[in-house]
Amino acid sequence: MKKYFSLVLFAHSIFALPFAVIGFFLAIHTTPADFNWLKLLLMLACMVFARNAAMAFNRYLDRDIDAANPRTAMRDIPAGRITAGQALGFTLVNVVLFMTATWFINPICFYLSPVALAVVLGYSYTKRFTPLCHLILGLGLGLAPLGAYLVVTGMFHIVPIFYACAVLFWVAGFDIIYALQDESFDRTHRLNSIPVWLGKRTALRVSSVFHVLSAVFVILPMYVISLSWFYIAGVVFYCGLLVYQHWIVSPTDLSRVDRAFMTTNGMASVVFACFFLLDIFF
Repeated sequence: MKKYFSLVLFAHSIFALPFAVIGFFLAIHTTPADFNWLKLLLMLACMVFARNAAMAFNRYLDRDIDAANPRTAMRDIPAGRITAGQALGFTLVNVVLFMTATWFINPICFYLSPVALAVVLGYSYTKRFTPLCHLILGLGLGLAPLGAYLVVTGMFHIVPIFYACAVLFWVAGFDIIYALQDESFDRTHRLNSIPVWLGKRTALRVSSVFHVLSAVFVILPMYVISLSWFYIAGVVFYCGLLVYQHWIVSPTDLSRVDRAFMTTNGMASVVFACFFLLDIFF
């Protein structure tokens, strides 16, 4: 089991999970729906199962690429800690568990579950044919707040769509920064990314534009629902960390990419979600 935990990197769940919590409690706060522990647990289970399936499938599909890249050669499949068959089997188990969990939530979540899986699993193919792969990754994680809202209400609404767009551009932006590390390798092996397509300097500019759009989409809910100074403080903190990660990374200095990727973005999502919850409960 420890090997499988290493395979799926549960620490990376910190990016989308806080926004799923936002989507869930947004629905409780803005609709007549009552809080339901079972729905909350099922939503969290869906997050875990979808993340497990996506990461395990990515490791399975990219096993030869990972083995050739010095940065990723020690990942579980190239290093021999997990076999390709085990990774694929783990993916299929989590796909089944994800769809089963949606069955117990409501019909729309179940009917849309193949769409969600197509996005989160299909991302692994995209760098083979498009530099816009970062946006597909962002779309996959951006489904979290929208899906969590559907868990509670079974209906769409503009505000969770704002949060979905915020996550889409936030994730796409920091994934471009992360991809800077592999620009030379990807170019040599004919893999696609925005750094390969546009070069490191322009890629960072595109990342900045995406993060500006993410900031816009976390601001827009204030014009639709009642939010107070707690939320404004969360927006300021979130935007500040977006600026910070661009300040510590440059085309000529990638030594702090890991800090920008994991620490800064993990803090951004968790703290923003905490301020949102403080706002709606107090």
